[in-house]
Amino acid sequence: MNADPHRPESTEEGSTPQVEDASLRAAVDAYMETTAAEPPAQQAASGEPEAEAEGESETISVEELIAALDVAKAEADDHREQVLRTRADMENLRRRHSAELDKAHKYALDNFVRELLPVRDSLELGHQASMDEAVDITKLREGTELTLKLLGDVMEKFGVSLIDPQDQPFNPELHQAMTMQSREDVPPNTVVGVIQKGYSLNGRLVRPALVMVSQQAS
Repeated sequence: MNADPHRPESTEEGSTPQVEDASLRAAVDAYMETTAAEPPAQQAASGEPEAEAEGESETISVEELIAALDVAKAEADDHREQVLRTRADMENLRRRHSAELDKAHKYALDNFVRELLPVRDSLELGHQASMDEAVDITKLREGTELTLKLLGDVMEKFGVSLIDPQDQPFNPELHQAMTMQSREDVPPNTVVGVIQKGYSLNGRLVRPALVMVSQQAS
C-alpha cells in the first residue's frame, strides 16, 4: 500500500488524457472507414443512370441498324427487279434483231425480184411472138432490144455494172485473156474482142470479161 494518500488520485488524473486520446483515434478511424466506404456506393448509385443511358443508346443503335437494313433490302430488291427487267428487254431485243436479220437474209432480193418480173414478162411475150409463123422479125428484134434495155436498167438500179472492154487496154483485174492476137493496127495489150462480158456489183468484180488481147506482130 502507498503511504501517500494523494498518489492514487494523481494516477487517475494522468490516465484520463490517454483514454480521451484513444477515443479520439477510434472516432477518426471510424470516420475514415465510413468516408472510404462511401465512394463505391456513390459510384454504384451514379453508375445506374450511365448504365441506363448506355442501354438506351444501344437500343437506339439496334433500331437504326434494323431500319437501315430494311432500306438496304428494299433497294436491293428494286435493283434486282431492274436487272431482271433489263435482262428481259435485252433478250427480247436480241430475238427481235435475230428475227429481222433472218427476214432480211430471206427477203433481201424482194425489191430486185419485183423489178425483174417485167423483164421476164417481156421475154415471155417475145417468145410467144416468135412462135407465130407470120412473125415480123423486125418487130421481134425491136422487142428483144427493149427487153435487154429494161434488164440493163434493172441491173444498174441495183448496182450491177456491165464490163464491156472492147478496144480498151487490157486490165488483168477486170479482164481475163483467152487468146492473143497479132495486130498491127492497135497497140499491144489492147482488147480486140469480147467473148463474154463481165459484171461488177457496187464496184466489186462479180465476173471478169473474157477477151482477146492484141500482141505485137512478129
